[in-house]
Amino acid sequence: MVAAMLTSKGQITIPISVRNHLGLTQGSRIDFIWRDGVYVLIPSAHPVSRLAGYFGTYDGPPISIEQMNDAIADAMGEMP
Repeated sequence: MVAAMLTSKGQITIPISVRNHLGLTQGSRIDFIWRDGVYVLIPSAHPVSRLAGYFGTYDGPPISIEQMNDAIADAMGEMP
C-alpha cells in the first residue's frame, strides 16, 4: 500500500511509484471521480475510452442528454 500525508495547505505529494505508474509529470491534471463511496484518481491526460466499462453498463431505454444531465445533477447532490 502506498500512502501520502496531507499538508496544512490541503496538498499532498503523490509518491514517485504512483506518479511513474500513472505517467504523471509536472503540470499533469488529475480527475477525482466518486465511485462506490471512495474517490478514484484518474489522470485526465488519458483518453476517456480508458474509462470504458468502469462505471458499468446501461441496459435501459435510450435517454436524452437532458435526462443524463438531470441524473448527473441528482448524483452530485448525493456526494459528501
